[in-house]
Amino acid sequence: MEPTIWAEIDLDAIASNVRELRRITRANARIMAVVKANAYGHGSEAVARTALANGADCLGVARIGEALALRDAGFEVPILIFGRTPPSLAPQLAAHDLTATLYDLPSAMAYSESADSRGETIRIHLKVDTGMGRLGILPDSLRPKHQKLPAVQEVLEISRLPGLEIEGIYTHFATADSADKSYARYQLEEFRAFLTDLQQAGLEFPVCHAANSAAIIELPEAHFDMVRPGISLYGLPPSADMDLTDLRLIPAMTLKAKIVHVKSVDAGFKVSYGATWEAPAPTIIATVAVGYADGYSRLLSNRGNMLVRGRKAPIAGRVCMDQTMLDVGHIPEVQLGDEVVIIGRQQNEAILADDIAAEQGTINYEVVSSIMARVPRIYK
Repeated sequence: MEPTIWAEIDLDAIASNVRELRRITRANARIMAVVKANAYGHGSEAVARTALANGADCLGVARIGEALALRDAGFEVPILIFGRTPPSLAPQLAAHDLTATLYDLPSAMAYSESADSRGETIRIHLKVDTGMGRLGILPDSLRPKHQKLPAVQEVLEISRLPGLEIEGIYTHFATADSADKSYARYQLEEFRAFLTDLQQAGLEFPVCHAANSAAIIELPEAHFDMVRPGISLYGLPPSADMDLTDLRLIPAMTLKAKIVHVKSVDAGFKVSYGATWEAPAPTIIATVAVGYADGYSRLLSNRGNMLVRGRKAPIAGRVCMDQTMLDVGHIPEVQLGDEVVIIGRQQNEAILADDIAAEQGTINYEVVSSIMARVPRIYK
């Protein structure tokens, strides 16, 4: 069946990106390929397989469902779940040899009770909140004074619980992709200080990690024992503030669709819901098989562009659920069935995920990870 919309995923680009990241990563540091959110919209199984074949050592996901899907697909490498896994699912962690993230004593006790009662062991990484404010144990330097249990003591108590194997400890940067790295360096020093405090209490960890894509590229002192590339794996820059001159990243996704209708209209003709676009002169309207139910944002109504026959065609009217209309009056010989590039390159023109993100007032992460499951992925 020939699709009217599809995403082409260049696995050679993924492979090249992994090798580039390996090249700039500290020699003894492992690489965890982050394949959460269906590998940022690229397809978790294909990306994971390619990443592991080209230098990645293990995988990172956000939720237990993503990890279980990878196990069902035959992946046997370590998989770390970044988000909270409810203690009720602790038996699944042990049964499928998944690594959970922990950041509080009550959850650790619940995991321990579940594992110990079954004679099992659950692998965990401790998350430390050094300033992201999302998940993690707060070091004593950041803890409210009314919180009676010191951070080191909390970790010590977790480490003594039966049925738990603490394999690693990590943190996450909030501003590593900013030009100003002062806050990221502050977080790094907080993490190092906490590791020192734990070491003095007799606790050391096989794996320490902190570096996301931005820190891999611009904070080599944060590489520790492992790094966690996410957006860079897919060939996209973590932000426009970063200098990628010495790093060759190749975008892996091209989003394409077909023109499903073409019609000539007179001046004054109105297009799409709300009649917000009106033809200023006689023109040609092309309807393209992509809409917000495919992950193409309605925020691009009357402002985005697509590539048709190597030229930019502006969106006419509001993006609909399943179709979007283009003004192609300035492009010769547009026909039913023509291929339209929504993200990617066509002839000498390009519309990058970053271009679409700028139009929406968002980031490239959201643009690619929003592409819905109903859009077929075609691997090259």
